[in-house]
Amino acid sequence: MAVPMQTLHRAGVQARHRVRIRQSFVARTLPFWLLLPTLLVVLTVQFYPAFYTFFLSTQDFQAGKQVYVGLRNFERVFNTSDFSTSIYVTIFFLVVYMAVTLVASFVIALLLNRRLRLSPLYLTLIFVPWVLSDVIVGLIFRLYIVPDYGLLAGFFANPHLFGPPHGISILTTPQPMPIIPGVPFPPAPALVYLTLATAWKAIPFTTLLILAALQTVPREVLESASMDGASGLSAFRFITFPLVLPTMVVALFNLTLTGINSVGMVFSLTGGGPGNSTEILSYLLYSIGFGSLEFGRAAALSVVMTVINLALIGLALRISHTGSEQT
Repeated sequence: MAVPMQTLHRAGVQARHRVRIRQSFVARTLPFWLLLPTLLVVLTVQFYPAFYTFFLSTQDFQAGKQVYVGLRNFERVFNTSDFSTSIYVTIFFLVVYMAVTLVASFVIALLLNRRLRLSPLYLTLIFVPWVLSDVIVGLIFRLYIVPDYGLLAGFFANPHLFGPPHGISILTTPQPMPIIPGVPFPPAPALVYLTLATAWKAIPFTTLLILAALQTVPREVLESASMDGASGLSAFRFITFPLVLPTMVVALFNLTLTGINSVGMVFSLTGGGPGNSTEILSYLLYSIGFGSLEFGRAAALSVVMTVINLALIGLALRISHTGSEQT
């Protein structure tokens, strides 16, 4: 029996419609399937450890067993003097570290932007600290101040420069008497030395960011401003600096996260000492987790540091958004 042409036409239309639906589904979901391997890797190495850390922060190990303790680990973190001292030490470390790095990087970038005769060589040399690991940099700076044979040990031991009877020893001189009780200020010499060493390590990358931003400033605009009678300081204040400001915010954001989360420099240079005068939050976390093996309390502190990092990220993004609106 012959099939009516209308029926065959309807079947063909339905078949073509199903093929188009199948093709459109594949086209819509193709990016997901291409990203799926990367998403699985990120889920494995990022999200699972993060969720497990939150879970571990509510646990404690008692008599060889894992016991749920709720928020007790957070109470143990907040109620210790080590945590409050570490907060003050971290604040001083971050403020001085970021200020020294940004100022030094900006000055060096301005010099390199003048296209000096040996600028390529200078750029190559200045990036040597950046390729070194934090642990190696810490060991190098430690060798300078070892009391017995350090290259700078004799300089710091000069009583005429650093006070009688024997000057100071960076690794062993304790923190001076604080101005405000409970606040570790003025800092210990070791904290100042650690901050400068960390800034030395971070200056190359920050210099690269600022130099790249300076090279995008149109020279025609600067020349026009000079022809109109604007001084170099005025041109820098009203033209160069506003154009470089977004990059400065990015550099500040990078320095903040790097400074608050890095532990290698403290580990190899001062070990948190003398006492706990250089024990920033990241090293306190290391000491609790791997020194005292209190993984529940260490997980609680890591959650606190996560909140601090998220707050700093939000603040940096807000400053960046405000700065872009003003420019």
